[in-house]
Parts: sequence; C-alpha cells; structure tokens
Amino acid sequence: MRSNITRMAVCPLCGRVYHGAPALSREDNETPICPDCGTRQALQSIGVEPFEQEQIIETIHRHMQG
Repeated sequence: MRSNITRMAVCPLCGRVYHGAPALSREDNETPICPDCGTRQALQSIGVEPFEQEQIIETIHRHMQG
C-alpha cells in the first residue's frame, strides 16, 4: 500500500519551508533548494532581471493553484 507522506524541507538559500521535489542548485550541483530558488537560478542564468524573475514565479504560482 502506498503512503501519502509529504516531505518538507527548508531551503538553504531563502529559508522558506517547501514540500515536494527539490531543485538542484546551479551553484554547486549538489545542494537541494526550493523550486522557486531553482527557477530564479535558471532565469538568472539566461539574463532575466530579478524583478521579472519574481513576476514569472508569481505567474507560475497562480497557474499551479488552479
């Protein structure tokens, strides 16, 4: 029988509690980080400015809620 255990962790970059699968930090390719910080690092790597990064993350959150 499958159990419904939700994994919770604290992101070492932003300090927020998150659940679900972590992202892998692009800084060292070892550290698990929250999905939002993973998205920020990915967007930063292609030159997206911080303000626009936050707008993109907000859009992702809105669409994931339904």
